[in-house]
Amino acid sequence: VQLQASGGGLVRVGGSLALSCAASGRAFGDYVAGWFRQVPGKERDFVAAITRRGGSTNYADSVKGRFTIFRDNAKNIVYLQMNVLNAEDTAVYYCAATRRYLEARPFVDDYEYWGQGTLVTVSS
Repeated sequence: VQLQASGGGLVRVGGSLALSCAASGRAFGDYVAGWFRQVPGKERDFVAAITRRGGSTNYADSVKGRFTIFRDNAKNIVYLQMNVLNAEDTAVYYCAATRRYLEARPFVDDYEYWGQGTLVTVSS
């Protein structure tokens, strides 16, 4: 599967942004999907993940209550709705997918497919 992330940009503190990840090449419903983020000089961190049919989600503590992951398998897209953004959310956001697991996995090494990343900048 090939993944294409989009929707990044510049947003003010307290604002909202929605990211999309479009998948092609194979039925997206066969994959657990996740979002991760990375700032320069630091490791890639887990943000959110969702199971194949969307029945279960998993979030990093830092984004719980502010971010929502959801998917539309008919359109082969997974979304990340980000609300109440703060400066610490500034990062390159990556979408990822795996067929190896059924659970919404929070570990980078569990995902074998990655999108190219989209930059989110939160300014004051």
